[in-house]
Amino acid sequence: MNLIDSMIGAISPQTALSREVARQRLSIIKNSGYDEGGASKRKNSMKGWTANSKSPQKDIDLNLHLLRQRSRSLFMTAPIATSAIKTNRTNVIGSGLILKSRIDFELLGITHEDADNLEKKIEKEWALWSESKFCDNNLQHNFYELQQIAMISWLMNGDCFALPKYKAETEYMPYQLRIKLIEGDKISNPNSYGDNIDLSLKNKKGNRIFNGIEIDADGAVVAYHVCNNYTDDFDSGKEWTRIEAYGKRTGNPNVLHIFEAERCEQYRGVPYLAPVIETLKQLTRYTEAEIMAAVINGMFTVFIKTDDGNDEMDFGGVEQEEDSVSDSDTSSYELGNGLINYMKQGESVEIADPKRPNINFDGFVSAMTKYCGAALEIPVELLTKNFTASYSASRAALLEAWKAFKMRRTWFANDFCQPVYELWLAEAVSKGRITAPGFFTDPSIKKAYSKAEWNGPAQGQLNPVVEVQAAQLKVQNGFSTREKETIEMNGGNFDSNIEQLALENQKMEKIKMNEGGKSNG
Repeated sequence: MNLIDSMIGAISPQTALSREVARQRLSIIKNSGYDEGGASKRKNSMKGWTANSKSPQKDIDLNLHLLRQRSRSLFMTAPIATSAIKTNRTNVIGSGLILKSRIDFELLGITHEDADNLEKKIEKEWALWSESKFCDNNLQHNFYELQQIAMISWLMNGDCFALPKYKAETEYMPYQLRIKLIEGDKISNPNSYGDNIDLSLKNKKGNRIFNGIEIDADGAVVAYHVCNNYTDDFDSGKEWTRIEAYGKRTGNPNVLHIFEAERCEQYRGVPYLAPVIETLKQLTRYTEAEIMAAVINGMFTVFIKTDDGNDEMDFGGVEQEEDSVSDSDTSSYELGNGLINYMKQGESVEIADPKRPNINFDGFVSAMTKYCGAALEIPVELLTKNFTASYSASRAALLEAWKAFKMRRTWFANDFCQPVYELWLAEAVSKGRITAPGFFTDPSIKKAYSKAEWNGPAQGQLNPVVEVQAAQLKVQNGFSTREKETIEMNGGNFDSNIEQLALENQKMEKIKMNEGGKSNG
């Protein structure tokens, strides 16, 4: 209050109060903005909304353990959740991202033909390693199957880790590189159990450790703390191993961390289903309740009223042993498949009508599925695998979904496929199986040899004829290349296609010549 209002308040407090209220209302009218919108504390609709966001570590790390458990539970029990994760796996990875070597021959100063020959040599050597189970530390999967597992783990748990290891050479495999996949649970703070996370943990060097990831004073990741068991396993001893993020001599990554960051200074990933966990769980409960109601409604029981409440005729009902029926209760009414009960004289029947199946069930579930699909960047048509809309609507949905799929494919290739390929290529060059002069002496030369593309499943076609014509026009006008269109259309290899077509054309010409010679004879 100003001086005048203070003087008025001493004489007439009510008048001074009225002046102050009027002044505050005028201020609100002049300066209304977010304080009357999303930041309002006076609106009844906003008063009960307590939003208390903190640092990424407090918002994410303290809740990550529980989010993982619930995400895994939904993946195993909720069909929509399973579809969301597997739809991403199938479209982003499919049967595996395929290497296409793209050597920068201009930087290396070699001809395009020499680069093409070297690319083919690299791809054949890569196939020797990647298509064998000896690329897996556990000797269970080849590299393409490891991609699928890593993708599902990333989406389900929020992140996935790969540890490059080196084993002795064998007569079956000349390469020593092995990849060991581990779930995010094993990257944890030393001596932590379950969701018991100490955000103030520091090591002897004074570095902070956030959920198993050690950072220095500048916030850079310097090491990972890996537990030999899951933190929820209380029946076995636990030991943590500190693994430096990068090799001191080579600069190669010692740990590959696959995750999607949402906030600055975020070091752990959030499960893909996190925004819709509650909605999916409630939807699953509702679906189960409707199914149970429909099952119970399907058990229709007929009651027949007789004079003495009994009948000697046997209609195939459920019989009870005499010892199980007491003298005071000789009647037993039950629900069963095609069951017939007989009632005593004077008793009446009232049949419950639960109105099942619920005619609103499909509409409600479809609406909620759209709601979840929007948050997960998956159109409802893909989420439910139900394409009933028009061609243009279905194509628009597919195109929108593929923006997200391609983005995740790029992330995955950058975080997993390309680093593994570079580690393998370094070993291949060091063993002399690939000739690459200057590979270890100049980082730019190493990068030129290591350039590659990772191609996965194609988008798919709703109208193949129209889309093939569109591809031809793009190639003719220089908007695209035959190689790119081949990859995007069916995931094929243009070089292999034209080589195979050349062989087939030769065979067809030979057959025509033989047939022509026979007809002349």
